[in-house]
Amino acid sequence: MSKKILVTGGAGYIGSHTTVELQNAGYEVIIADNLSNSDPQVIDGITRITGKKPHFELIDCNDRAGMQAIFEKYQGIEGIIHFAASKAVGESVQKPLLYYRNNLVSLLNILELMPLYGVKGIVFSSSCTVYGQPDILPVDENAPIKPALSPYGNTKQICEEIINDSIHSGAPYRAILLRYFNPIGAHPSAEIGELPLGVPQNLIPYLTQTAMGIRPELSVFGNDYNTPDGSCIRDYISVVDLAKAHVIAMQRMINKLSDNAIETFNLGTGRGVSVLELIEAFERATGVKVPHKIVGRREGDIEQVWANPYRANNILGWTAHETLDDTLASAWRWQVRLRERGIM
Repeated sequence: MSKKILVTGGAGYIGSHTTVELQNAGYEVIIADNLSNSDPQVIDGITRITGKKPHFELIDCNDRAGMQAIFEKYQGIEGIIHFAASKAVGESVQKPLLYYRNNLVSLLNILELMPLYGVKGIVFSSSCTVYGQPDILPVDENAPIKPALSPYGNTKQICEEIINDSIHSGAPYRAILLRYFNPIGAHPSAEIGELPLGVPQNLIPYLTQTAMGIRPELSVFGNDYNTPDGSCIRDYISVVDLAKAHVIAMQRMINKLSDNAIETFNLGTGRGVSVLELIEAFERATGVKVPHKIVGRREGDIEQVWANPYRANNILGWTAHETLDDTLASAWRWQVRLRERGIM
């Protein structure tokens, strides 16, 4: 019998790609999602790619009774991958209470329910924002956690602290904290990808929508940072590579391949790319121009950050393989597919 994995936010961008990789690896996946930033058609895309439809429960993870009903319905869940959260830096500055409620209460509900149903562990979707602006680059897992520059970043710090404190108190489960850098791209099939509702809060969907003519131009927030071309630098990682890391982490955790009850890994390529370099790479990979303009800095943005992925490479046994150009080309194929379907 295949092992059951609960994926909260599994209809979202990273969650859907991870569901694909979990099903391809033989796991039985239960998705819990309120569709606040996703679309039910994503489930059909997952099914077309894998040939298997995941279980889907329309539920807000802040609803403790509703979440408990899922554990009752699907007995024997072995692990949880927790994606469900609000995730835009800029929006979090404008709506901090929304972010604290969504991101903290959902985690608390899950951690309280896990011991009641014998769940072995949780893989937590964290972020490089916990490092703030690092003193040393590339940043590794031993870098100090700095005061967050946004409510979003603060929720990730607090969630990590909650998990650490819970395990330190003797909670009977394990945890792996995966600190993402900047996931981009789409599945090579163009069946699933990043599909924000309304105006995109993340760079790549705004960029591809601009290239498609849906948005008039892309705003580059600042060209006066202390970087070679003045724009912010990030570590852009293929969402498919990122999804595969979750499968490896889940296998490591439920098979107890480590003596540590809690582990932390950076997931990045180890290469920093500026916003202006990213636009240039997209145009090179697709042959499509992106109208853009320089505007003022955006509150909450970190100047530059990229990963030292040594621990993920050598301890977790995971490496980012996709090239930046191929990943950007996949994002464009997804945007074209959305236009063909009359979605966007």
